[in-house]
Amino acid sequence: MAIGAKEQSKKYQYYIEPNMVTELTRKTLVLVLAGGEGSRLKDLTRWRAKPAVPIGGKYRIIDFALSNCINSGLRKIGVLTQYKSHSLLRHLQRGWSFMRDEIGEFVELLPAQQRTDEKAWYKGTADALYQNLDIMQRHAAEYVIVLGGDHIYTMNYADMLIQHVQSGANFTVGCIEVPREEATGFGVMSVNDDMRISKFVEKPIEPEGMPDNPEVSLASMGIYIFSTRFLYETLVEDAHDPESSHDFGKDIIPKKIKESIAMAYAFRDEETGQPAYWRDVGTLASYWKTNMELCEIEPQLNLYDRDWPIWTYQTQHPPAKFIFDDEGRRGVAIDSLVSGGCIISGARVKRSVLSFATVVESYSVVKDSVILPKVSIGRNCRITKAIIDKGCVIPDDTIIGENLEEDRKKYHVSPEGIVLVTPLMLDQHLYSLDEEHRWRLSS
Repeated sequence: MAIGAKEQSKKYQYYIEPNMVTELTRKTLVLVLAGGEGSRLKDLTRWRAKPAVPIGGKYRIIDFALSNCINSGLRKIGVLTQYKSHSLLRHLQRGWSFMRDEIGEFVELLPAQQRTDEKAWYKGTADALYQNLDIMQRHAAEYVIVLGGDHIYTMNYADMLIQHVQSGANFTVGCIEVPREEATGFGVMSVNDDMRISKFVEKPIEPEGMPDNPEVSLASMGIYIFSTRFLYETLVEDAHDPESSHDFGKDIIPKKIKESIAMAYAFRDEETGQPAYWRDVGTLASYWKTNMELCEIEPQLNLYDRDWPIWTYQTQHPPAKFIFDDEGRRGVAIDSLVSGGCIISGARVKRSVLSFATVVESYSVVKDSVILPKVSIGRNCRITKAIIDKGCVIPDDTIIGENLEEDRKKYHVSPEGIVLVTPLMLDQHLYSLDEEHRWRLSS
């Protein structure tokens, strides 16, 4: 499809122009909660934090939240880490250190440091902020945005911030509209006609509908905006509550609704007014599905939008290469994302995401799969509906995804039939510690 002159001129520009930094966004501190274990992603998070999991061929999950901040004009960002954070910290140092702290723009790393008298790790999302209360105060922000680093979406946080300020709220909760029957797995907000929150229920059996549409429920996205003084007082109060689990969704939000001004912000597509694209990639099925959605002809999440770029750190690799054009041995990729450094050598790739520096050898077929970086797939392989972890070497003649009973003997198979393959499952000890406690590296 031909593009217009306006779109062509954007491509010709030397640089991308994020939204303007305003007086309001300058007064706002963003805290990204990126310390989650991500246990539902099984072995994908065995050696890395969930926000550091690769996605979409060249990104990490956390890149979407951080890019939303930059594109929204929010440049004061702290990232709170805890669980197996080395991969995440390395990515943030390499890819997100381009801002200048001298002018109040930064991505600051806040690993768990046992900063309180208890000398404890972060016990919950609220406790994570409480343990960094002194750091937050030094930034002297008027508003604090708290969000998770493990969701895939593009959102202008400035719109939500403006609503928060104009409403005079103590806190505002970002929400996505979902069908009532799907809302049982979320925290659900009950609101009145002006979107003021009257009740919050975590994973309700019978979710409440919206006033203007009873068949739709408001589910929390885990995005909160707080007026600073209210947040500080609330964190101190919660820290001294022995009955609290020190979590925003479980404790602070339900408790504070009745005694403060709590507003909901419905995240909608600006053009259609319909619920916007937002995915929680907390399970293997949702992670796989989100990658597959990026392969659609017109995906809801547009990675090619120069008005809203997704920033990341990317290693230097040559362009993807497709070689051989013989009958039965043709290097092709259809409805797929193929990253830099990949070589499709007489193989066929269909509806799949291939991360950088992956090689697929002759006569192999990869379908409906997510291949993480630096994977080598041998000859005559057939891989279907699989997730292949970083660094795997798939031997010649391997078949994955066609006989799930056989796959279960070697790999992890999700209830939806998605096969997860890691180096350890292939007896390739890239990261693991052997019985004699010596690190073994594959050649």
